[in-house]
Parts: sequence; structure tokens; C-alpha cells
Amino acid sequence: MAAWPYCTSNWKRLRLVKLAACPLCFICERRGRLVEATVVDHITPIRQGGPAFPELAGLMSLCKRCHDEKTASFDRARGNATGRRFKGCGADGNPVDPSDGWWGGGP
Repeated sequence: MAAWPYCTSNWKRLRLVKLAACPLCFICERRGRLVEATVVDHITPIRQGGPAFPELAGLMSLCKRCHDEKTASFDRARGNATGRRFKGCGADGNPVDPSDGWWGGGP
């Protein structure tokens, strides 16, 4: 069974609302690909002090691949040394990570 808060009806509703509002993977779109989002991710992980049930702007619609990439590289108690969640540049040549300093440091 999923751990709290993912097993709650509040999270399940919030997830469905986010996926309805943003049905494509945010990072894949920046990379120039249209991929269906299947996961809703906390921009600021709960382990790092993020709210369990944030506003929609505090969530990202992602495909499983991008979610796993973010989880492996960033969602630890202290994040990672660079502060970046995602590697690489998009089709436009700009960094795909909304937290990259090029974008002003935040999503």
C-alpha cells in the first residue's frame, strides 16, 4: 500500500485535478517531446519541507521516466549539490530544469 499522503482521498483528487490541468509531461515538453504525464510530483519534496497537499503550482505533471530521474537525483533529505532536478537542454537550447539559475532559480 502507498505511504501517506499518497493513499489519501485528498491526494488522489489533487492528482487527478493536476493531470487534468496539465496532461503532458512538463519536462518532456521542454525537451521538445509530447509525452503523457502519469505521475504528479511535489516540486519541493515532502522530505525537504514541502507541503503534502500543495497548491497546483507546487506540483508537476511528469511521465514515469522524468519522475524517476528527479527522484533519483534530487528527492533526498538535502537534494543534490547542484540543486538541479533534471539534466539537459530543451529543443530551444535552454535548460529543461525550471529551478536552473538561467530561469531565475525557481519554477
